[in-house]
Amino acid sequence: MCRFLIYKGTEPIQLCHLLTRPAHSIINQAFDSRLRLDTRRPINGDGFGVGWYDKEVDEEMGRQPCIFTSVTPAWNNINLIRLAEKIKSPLVFAHVRATTAGTLSLDNCHPFQFKQLMWMHNGELAGFIKYKRRLQSSVPDEIYEKVLGNTDSEWAFALFLSLLSDINATSFTYKELQKTMLATIAKLNEIAREAGVTEPSLMNFAVTDGATVVATRYISSKTEEAASLYFSSGTTFSETSRGHYKMSKRDKREDIVVIASEPLTFEKADWLELKTNTLIVITPKMNLLQIPIVDEFHVPPADAVLHRRATSFVQEKGLLSPRLVAMTAGIGDLSLAPIEMTAPAQNVPFVA
Repeated sequence: MCRFLIYKGTEPIQLCHLLTRPAHSIINQAFDSRLRLDTRRPINGDGFGVGWYDKEVDEEMGRQPCIFTSVTPAWNNINLIRLAEKIKSPLVFAHVRATTAGTLSLDNCHPFQFKQLMWMHNGELAGFIKYKRRLQSSVPDEIYEKVLGNTDSEWAFALFLSLLSDINATSFTYKELQKTMLATIAKLNEIAREAGVTEPSLMNFAVTDGATVVATRYISSKTEEAASLYFSSGTTFSETSRGHYKMSKRDKREDIVVIASEPLTFEKADWLELKTNTLIVITPKMNLLQIPIVDEFHVPPADAVLHRRATSFVQEKGLLSPRLVAMTAGIGDLSLAPIEMTAPAQNVPFVA
């Protein structure tokens, strides 16, 4: 499984403050993932990608993102370190990959792009090979021809594009992207069900058009937890000491929103865990919305109080270590406990 990161702010941020400098940056998560411990693939070393938008929209180029990907491990790519020190952006997608579907190639590295849209995925479409052909057949030629890789993630993006009301539009409302994301999840569930797939799919998706961000923490199950997803918001995100960052809030404004598979800081109060089967939206005006995904796998709040989702499935998929499950039983914030790693790791524990 993978790790991803989203940043959206009213002002550009230097990429190194997200990718390389924090003690638990997205690059460090590639080899020191605190909420993921897969004994089959203990390291997110199967390539990486980072995509970003300029603050000002170029009249000639439009709002097209720039994307840099590589099949080398993120921690061992000097060009990424150089770029991160020199580039600023108000909207950043970053992803480190551990393959579950698709070969190790540049075409399979996230984020994926179509015109001004970018897409990332952390998870796995269960039984994808059983319904891959049917999914491909549902995608119109214009989109089918743009798919370069062979991952379940990119084909989910192709389905998303096919469900947009107008893929040639130059902009989208946040409600349209939100609606299309929900329709994509519903369609994937429908196709999987008709193919006889019973194992849950993990669908932590993220999409942006350069103005709006829509992300999900989702699993097609009423009893299991989804892969981890956290968010933090405030007015400044700054380094307090070497490698240690803090999100500060001077007022009620949301000038900065960070969404990540794992917290970038070790400050408990900075991060909130997105509930399983929830969609989160950052609007162009920096409003932050959390919306329950109400479908056949929705658990009403009244029932959720009495029924705690199990962690066995994400543990089996390598998204949570058995030791972390034991240490955090009854604790809502999974970032509090350090865990033993089988990969090289910095000796920096999460603290309350």
